[in-house]
Amino acid sequence: MTDTPPRRIGLFAATAILFAVAGAGGGWWYANQRATGTTGEDAQLEASLASAGISGKERAAIESLVRNYILENPEVLPEAMDRLQAREAQARIGPMRGALETPFPGAVLGNPTGKVTLVEFTDFACGYCRQSVKALETLVAQNPDLRVVVRELPIIAPESAPAARMALAAAAQGKYPAFHKAMFSGARPSDTSIAAAASAAGVDMASATTFAARPDVENELKRNLELARQLGINGTPAWIIGGRIISGAVPPEELQSAIDQARKG
Repeated sequence: MTDTPPRRIGLFAATAILFAVAGAGGGWWYANQRATGTTGEDAQLEASLASAGISGKERAAIESLVRNYILENPEVLPEAMDRLQAREAQARIGPMRGALETPFPGAVLGNPTGKVTLVEFTDFACGYCRQSVKALETLVAQNPDLRVVVRELPIIAPESAPAARMALAAAAQGKYPAFHKAMFSGARPSDTSIAAAASAAGVDMASATTFAARPDVENELKRNLELARQLGINGTPAWIIGGRIISGAVPPEELQSAIDQARKG
């Protein structure tokens, strides 16, 4: 008898903190859906509560504690959403990792046999991708074990696709890093800038033009678009490292932190 109140209070507090920190947003959503009769999982939830010995009155107390905790500590909501998004990203990346980290032959920067793989979705017409080039070069220099798999995602401008095809043709000639650098160092994609970058990279233009028209090149671009769709990526640059999806031209320190985490496994 004497130990019953402490056990109940501990149960309420622990449950409130669990809901607030690990899934506050989801808890509110569920409460709303249940109130409107649209959840479809009431029976399972009620069975779980009954098996845990939690009565309807106790449940109401728990929900009140959760609500009050969130109102008093609204800063937990962004943290909860960040954790939820990270878990969702890991769930999406897992089954796709093999496809993501298998490059189009030659479309790799850094150490081709590096133990840590960073995947970048990029577009030669993307200004933020252009801004990220120096940061990426710094990361490659500072991490000898870093392998950067570049996935061409030509979504910004009509000229993006011809530039991406030429990049893959350059990759087939072992000239991908040089073309990638020359393309981002020059003018926005156009017939003239693409030809200039290919020339600067030492690409055999006759062979590259033929290669760029091959079906497997077009299939690679379609594959990258589908991978991006499955991952929820709708802009460039986007980075995949370990179990994380990082969007935009982020500071190199953020990518370095993700690389360090991936290295630890």
